[in-house]
Amino acid sequence: MISRLLLLFVAACCMGQSQLRGDGDRPNILYLYVDDMGWGAIGPNGQFSRKASGKPYLLTPNLDRLVSEGVNFTRSYGCTVCSPARSSQQSGFHQGHTFADRNDPDNAKKAMRADDVLMGDVLSKAGYATGYWGKWGYGGSKDLNNPVILNTQTLPTSHGYQQVVTELHHVRAHTFFQPTLWKAPAQDGTLGGIELISNSMARYLGDAAYPNLPALQNHPDYPSTAYCDDVYAFAALDFVKTQALQYVKTGQPFFGLLAVQVPHAPFAEISQLPEWDKAYQNASHFSGLSDQAQQWAAMVTRIDGHIGNLLSALDDPNGDGDRSDSVAANTLVVFQSDNGGPQHNARNEFAANGGLRGRKGQIYEGGIRVPTIVRWPAKITDRSKLKSGASHDQVIDVSDFLPTFCELAGASIPVGLDGVSVAPMLKGEGRQRVREFLIHEAGRMQSIIYGRYKLIRLGRELTLYDLQVDPTESNDISGSRSDLVGKLEALLLGERVTEPRGFANTYHRWVGVDQGDASDPGNWSDYVYSNAGVTYQVDRGSPRSSWIATVENSGSETATVRAISNLEFLGIDIKGGAIREERQTLVLEANVDLVGRNEVRVSQNGRLVIKGGKVSSLRWVDVLMDGSLEGSGIVDCDLIGSGAVVVSHNSAGSRGLTVKGNFYQSSGGLLGIELNERANSSVFVEKTAYLAGEFKIFTADRFVAERGEEFSVLKADRLVGRFSNSKDLVLDQHGAHFRISYSDTQIIVIVL
Repeated sequence: MISRLLLLFVAACCMGQSQLRGDGDRPNILYLYVDDMGWGAIGPNGQFSRKASGKPYLLTPNLDRLVSEGVNFTRSYGCTVCSPARSSQQSGFHQGHTFADRNDPDNAKKAMRADDVLMGDVLSKAGYATGYWGKWGYGGSKDLNNPVILNTQTLPTSHGYQQVVTELHHVRAHTFFQPTLWKAPAQDGTLGGIELISNSMARYLGDAAYPNLPALQNHPDYPSTAYCDDVYAFAALDFVKTQALQYVKTGQPFFGLLAVQVPHAPFAEISQLPEWDKAYQNASHFSGLSDQAQQWAAMVTRIDGHIGNLLSALDDPNGDGDRSDSVAANTLVVFQSDNGGPQHNARNEFAANGGLRGRKGQIYEGGIRVPTIVRWPAKITDRSKLKSGASHDQVIDVSDFLPTFCELAGASIPVGLDGVSVAPMLKGEGRQRVREFLIHEAGRMQSIIYGRYKLIRLGRELTLYDLQVDPTESNDISGSRSDLVGKLEALLLGERVTEPRGFANTYHRWVGVDQGDASDPGNWSDYVYSNAGVTYQVDRGSPRSSWIATVENSGSETATVRAISNLEFLGIDIKGGAIREERQTLVLEANVDLVGRNEVRVSQNGRLVIKGGKVSSLRWVDVLMDGSLEGSGIVDCDLIGSGAVVVSHNSAGSRGLTVKGNFYQSSGGLLGIELNERANSSVFVEKTAYLAGEFKIFTADRFVAERGEEFSVLKADRLVGRFSNSKDLVLDQHGAHFRISYSDTQIIVIVL
């Protein structure tokens, strides 16, 4: 049993931490998402060099502006095709774990589940005004004229999006002249809070503040059924203008996601618009292109004009020429494509995939590497760590933006995601967490990107490429790196990429009694995903590596879950009550191991007690503020301490805590070490210990030490930083004084 002394010590530590909380300014977020635009279709990835050499190039002045004012991420990844990309974007899970892992017409009925926490869910709950315009792809039927709602739980309106104009089925999105679209808010009582409207008006009179009105929307020859991307873009423009002024007036931030169908096929439909190719009338290279290439280029330039309008609205929301109401500085703008370019004339004539191997639908770089530009003038400048106008080779993924937006909004990141927040990198402050690998699927093929290396698996055939020296994936080096091939294949298969269609992670809650056994299936909720009388997925039993699990105390008294045998999850969160602040404990009994493949999290008023066993993850154990990890044993991954990490002896005879990764203690964190009459409990960090926050000692009642006696309390391969203790002094609970002494690899305390 953990001693009463230790419980009181941890409680006091956590109470002190709550005073350290504080909120910073939260940015507005404008996410611009295009469809099928290859990696090489933006200036710095190929079009600038084509212009310089006299080859046909795309006219994208507004994207060029974003590039000059932001950062071009040259190693950014989407998915192989449309539906999985949107599922990963919204949910933060890769194709091995998200329900939609391929383009399947049936996905439109069931891809997003009620339990999935999506971008709109998180940001609307965080107080953001939210909007979504464009291709959603889920929830409705594919009937062209009279589509119906098939599954309300997969609609954008069921996931926090308040202002919506959208297409609900990705097959219906294979035209730009749908006779109807879906809109919210809707009339009261409308199924799913979304209604079908006629797509008959896209004219936008605008004013001088918005000079980029593509192809004269008020032109008399504009079709009676609107070009859908015009409708989406003008709805987004109205939202940005309105919410930007609201932000200036009240401080309420906004999140808008414009997910256009451009430049996906069909291409010829753009030629039905008046003056569709006006932008290229003076381009000498244009007439020599194929019809398809001309149409494709006009589509890209058209959406570029709409992007220009949105940027103008950020600069001057009311369009009066006075930019004192500008919100551009504190608005994060993200431009990205869902996948690489498909095989067509336009891709070839404009080198839209930038010379990368493969195309949309394939696992090669040309199918999954996508153009991505990020602008945030308040944080990204020519003097910041991420320099405006520069390109950056940091590997990022479409699944990263959900956790990134959560962190920027001050919202809790859903537990166990595959995506990793890049907010610290964008802000230029804090410590950027590292994700070792990315996963993609394409039919029978799967791949894992591991830093500079990429393994592709096709059945039993394995090929390995060094992308740093071979970005076109021309030279298979698997024969000379069999050790790496074996490691990467094991990681890849562990990510569920070979599971059958319809497999996904599942969500489970602890429903057992106090002191219940964590291995008992009866102590966990079942997971059932069904709709309209059809059950798609059922998962029940004992914990397993595809579970996202929550152990939460919502009662009026403290509660404990006991693990008497090994446990494995995709992610697990241990948290106490938020209102009564009753604590929730998970105790790993002697020599029991806990695995959270993506994450083990200890949240507010949560406790994880280790009695000589091991806690492991491919990523980290995350102890959040007002949470605590206690005891002794092994943490076989990075340990991130924003709460309390308290190391003590236990009845299993284990003393000390071994961290096989890095140890990060934040400024609000606390490290506590027990000293008793037998020996001290130390922390052993096999990599680097990054120190901040407070250090405390607690001693047993019979503990006696001589003045000048030294105790080693932390050893690491490298130490960075120091604790915040005033004058490097620390007192135990009895008032005994110790001085903290640092070397390059060790911390000792000296009795005073």
